[in-house]
Amino acid sequence: MKSSSRLVLLAGCLALLSSCGNGDKGAAKAPEYAVITAQATTAHLTNSYPATIRGKQDVEIRPMVSGFITKLHVDEGSVVKKGQVLFTIDQVQYRAAVETAKAAVETAKAALQTQELTTQNNRELNKRGIVSDYQLSTSENQLAQAKASLAQAKASLVNAERNLQYTEVTSPSNGIVGEVPYRIGSLVSASMATPMTTVSDNSEMYAYFSMPERQLLKMIREGGTNQEILAKLPKVNLGLIDGSVYPDSGRVETISGVIDPTTGSVSMRAMFPNAHNVLRSNSTGNVIFPNVLQDIILVPQSATTEIQDKKFVYIVQPDNTVKNTEVQVYYLNDGQNYYVTEGLKPGDKIVIEGVQALNDGQTITPITPAEKEAAYQKALEDQRSGNIQSAFQ
Repeated sequence: MKSSSRLVLLAGCLALLSSCGNGDKGAAKAPEYAVITAQATTAHLTNSYPATIRGKQDVEIRPMVSGFITKLHVDEGSVVKKGQVLFTIDQVQYRAAVETAKAAVETAKAALQTQELTTQNNRELNKRGIVSDYQLSTSENQLAQAKASLAQAKASLVNAERNLQYTEVTSPSNGIVGEVPYRIGSLVSASMATPMTTVSDNSEMYAYFSMPERQLLKMIREGGTNQEILAKLPKVNLGLIDGSVYPDSGRVETISGVIDPTTGSVSMRAMFPNAHNVLRSNSTGNVIFPNVLQDIILVPQSATTEIQDKKFVYIVQPDNTVKNTEVQVYYLNDGQNYYVTEGLKPGDKIVIEGVQALNDGQTITPITPAEKEAAYQKALEDQRSGNIQSAFQ
């Protein structure tokens, strides 16, 4: 209690001496505020958009014919080439169908040859008046029918051979085999709901993401058509799920022509090379756009006040009064600073502390942040010294 009474008495004496001293000098000294000078800089920012990554081509493999799987040539995760056999379906019935079709073709050929001879003979006999015109016409029709039967038999043979080829299910493209739910002995058909597997062409990967309509409108005003916008867009990077950045950059290839009414965004697609097979279909990441702001002024968020969604800073005038000035800031920030796009110019002196207590037109004593920190440290040291002295009294 004795020590506290002495501190209060000392503070009162210091305040009295200060007021007396100020009375001798005239007006009281204006309060000190830390001030910085605005400088133009270049800000290297990024815009990030959540994305779903898919292969350039994800093909569902389905059988064209029905039957039991007799051989499995690949397994899940296998790298395959276009035309490589993936599955073999029981070929017995389809080989038999081919042989039957071949026999039908030979039969049709023989019937055609016989009818050609008959028709040719009837033509000669008709010229001699031995065969009537009716009999000749009937023979001609039978010849046409024999030719049609041969064509039909050949078509059936082609169909049978194609079905036999379909018993070897091949990959339509280069890629990686996905899940294989059917194994040897499984019955498969063209009408089944689940595909035999999926082959993903991962040589190039597509990242699908959405961009807010506001940013699209800005690009449209700057670029014009979709092709002009795409040509002006910078290369983009891909942030992976583990926080790393994919080493190869990509390009935005498509912009949807429809705005999603529920989200107010437009769908876009970027393409990334995948030479080392790092990316996989249906993985997730973030498409990262570089965003360079030229001649931007960086100010601490502590230097701003906000009134009705508008931001203001106090600019020190030549007579050391402050002027409350509205500024426009970029919509991205790092949580500590604002990037001012309008309202400030290089050389402006900005108050960076205690702005909530300032009033427009108020006179201050501007000091540098270093001077402010030095004064703060001195005050702490003086307080420590005073506490130590009081403890020994």
